[in-house]
Formats: sequence, C-alpha cells, structure tokens
Amino acid sequence: MVKNARPAKPGYRCAECGHELAKWFGRCPECQAWGTIEERAAARPGLARVAAGAPSSPARRISEVDVETTRAQPTGVGELDRVLGGGIVPGAVVLMAGEPGVGKSTLLLEVAHRWAEQGSSPVLYVTGEESAGQVRLRAERTGNLHQEIFLAAESDLSAVLGHVEAVKPGLMIVDSVQTVQSTSDTGTVGGVTQVRAVAAALIALAKEHSLPVVLVGHVTKDGSIAGPRVLEHLVDVVLQFEGDRHSTLRLLRGVKNRYGPADEVGCFELRDDGIEGVPDPSGLFLNRKDVGVPGTAVTVAMEGKRPLLAEVQALVAKSHLPSPRRAVSDLDSGRVAMIQAVLERRGKVKLSEQDVFTAAVGGMRITEPAADLAVALAVASAAREVALPADVVVLGEVGLAGEMRRVTGVGRRLAEAARLGFTRALVPPDAGPLPEGIRTLVVPDLGAALQVLYDVAQ
Repeated sequence: MVKNARPAKPGYRCAECGHELAKWFGRCPECQAWGTIEERAAARPGLARVAAGAPSSPARRISEVDVETTRAQPTGVGELDRVLGGGIVPGAVVLMAGEPGVGKSTLLLEVAHRWAEQGSSPVLYVTGEESAGQVRLRAERTGNLHQEIFLAAESDLSAVLGHVEAVKPGLMIVDSVQTVQSTSDTGTVGGVTQVRAVAAALIALAKEHSLPVVLVGHVTKDGSIAGPRVLEHLVDVVLQFEGDRHSTLRLLRGVKNRYGPADEVGCFELRDDGIEGVPDPSGLFLNRKDVGVPGTAVTVAMEGKRPLLAEVQALVAKSHLPSPRRAVSDLDSGRVAMIQAVLERRGKVKLSEQDVFTAAVGGMRITEPAADLAVALAVASAAREVALPADVVVLGEVGLAGEMRRVTGVGRRLAEAARLGFTRALVPPDAGPLPEGIRTLVVPDLGAALQVLYDVAQ
C-alpha cells in the first residue's frame, strides 16, 4: 500500500551507469557518456509498505553451507584457469571482451574442447554471429572437434533457453551477447535495453541451474566493453582479451573476479592451427644481444603477480620541423612526456630540437611507473649514442624532482631477471630484500643513473 500518492512525474536515467536525473541532459554528469539519457516514469512519492513474504529457502548458519558444489572446476586451459583463480565456478557468469579478430572465438573453442574431453558434461556453444558451418570449419582447422560439443546458431533468447533444456550442458558459451534478442523487450538488437534483458535472463538461468556461462562481449572504439556498464556489475568475472593484430601474442587480463584475484594475466600465442598458452612468456618480449645497443634498456614489468622482462627502445634524431615530433608506442604517453621533461631539466639532456620516438617492443604494453628509469635511460642512451651493457636491467620510478622512488616487488622482478641471465641491476633506494645471483647498484636520483650510463662510454 502506498500513502500520499500523487501523479508521477517523468524522470530520466542514464542507460550506461543508471544515474537518475530530474531533467534531460545531453551528457551524463556521472559517467560522462553522451546521448545515454533516457526518459522513464518516475516512482510515485511517498513511503511504500511491502508485506513480508514466504522465503524461497530457510536461512542457514554459514558453517552449514555446502561449499563442495561451488568449487572451481578447471577448464583444461592452464592460462585461463590462472586468470579465473583455478577454474570456473558452477553458476558463474564470465564476460570476455576483446576487439574483433583478436582470437576470442578460437580460445573459447579450445575451452569447449578441453571441457568436453574431461567427459563430465556436454558443452553448448551458441553462435549468433556465424553459422554452425563456419564454427565447424574453425574447430576442424584448430583440432577442436568433439562429439560432446553442441552447436546452436541462434539469435532468439527463447530458442537459446530451449537448447539448454534439450542439451542440459555443463558449460554454455554465448558468442556474442550483443547478437541475442529478447522478443519480450523493446529496442534494437545489441542496444542497451536488449543487452540488459538478455544478460539478466542468462544470469538467472546460470544461477538457477548452477550452469557456468561464458558471454562474449563486443568492445567500442576506445576499447571499453560495449553495451551498458551495468552488465559488468551483473556478471561475476570480466576478462579482457587483447593483443596487437600484427603480433601472435595475446594477453588475457582479469578485470573483475568474485572468485579469485582480479589482477592476474594469462599469455597465449595465436597460431594458424589454434591458440596455445605460454606459461613462460618473458623471453617473448626480449631481443637478446651479446653487446648493448644505444637507445635500448631492459626492465621488468609486473602483469598481475607475474614478472615479465620487457625492452624499451628510443630513437633521437635532429628535427627539421618547427615543433619536434614526439611519438610513443605501447607506453603511457603522459609519463613518457614527463620523463623527457625531467631528463632535459634535471639531467641536462637536450631534447628541445630533437625528434624523440619511444616504444615497448614485443607486443607488450607497459604503463606502470616502474619502467620510468628504463624509458629515461633509453632516451638518454639514444641522445648520447652510448649503450647500456647487455646484462643490465633497470627498475625505478622517476619523480619530477629527478629523485628515484621505490617500486613494489623488486625482489621478485630481479629473481626473474637473474633466471634469464641478467647479472647487474640498477634499483632505487629502499628496494627491500634482494635475491642472490644478481649485483645491484642503488641510484638515488636520475643524475646518478645517467652517470652510470656515461661511465660505460669511458
């Protein structure tokens, strides 16, 4: 019963983040998205009293809840299980997003094949973008044919639910959620209303039948997941599958995980005959040489809990333009610009009339501050034509005053560098316990690091 009922006034809500507004705006003040404000009927004012209803199941003591039915089951793909936290939990809904052609469907066919090989239950693969014949050809090319994989080329939600009742799968893959349509809801296929309705129905199905569901999601031009942001909040796990189109390396990042760590990264190599996990990817990002090359520096980046050695390269050339060029590839352009300014002001490295190109090679993107010193030494090395020794690895964050700041996990990073043959390291002060097998030189500021570089030339 509702007291003090008055005529409802129209309200507005953002389709992306759900923020409610009293009037229409072109841009949502909460999530800054354009054109997402929709009109809706506002709730009637007053206090609503809701009568108590019968619970669906009695409340139990937390110690009496059976956890064996919610244990993670390995998918058979080791790198994916690493990111998921050991496997996929019954009833969990996983959203995997990535650019077109990055290898999402290839990876999920591999998952379906490994799951079916375990023999516990069949797999239902719902494809809304391709025909069943196209998926069969890909499975044949990658060696992922199995009798317990069932294909359904459907785009109607009710038909998908019917396939679930008929097949009774142990794992369902929907490729992709933007192509499935609910006839009971309005809106175009792939629109905000449709995606929200389809995702809600599939999530309810997963929870009711303890059925793990993997949803493939499209991404927008800026790399974010398409559709309403509320979709990311509804699902249990959000994975981002990324990689350079011109490289075979693929990274699977955990963005959200209710059942395990959300900062793990899995590495894969995409081949003509399928996709394969890379349990030891550090060597993929290096081009080892016996002697150092001017303009290169090696650092150790942390992807989740995994240390990965990466090479930073720089090229400095005299500019013939009024405004010298500054090009950055696979590095944080803002941090690179700051480091170049610190180099010129604190390190006396003249770059104002030089074109400067910096890049992280091997297909890896580095954004953490621990690579600041590697960027600084690579640029200074290129400007002075002086090469760092090939057995030196550098770590450290550079401040605006030129001071070196400590970074996390120095011991783990250096242990990985020592395992791959590096014998010397430049580290910031207060680095903590350091591993054996590698000699360390503490550099308190950028000037001390540059002096080490200049001493090599003498």
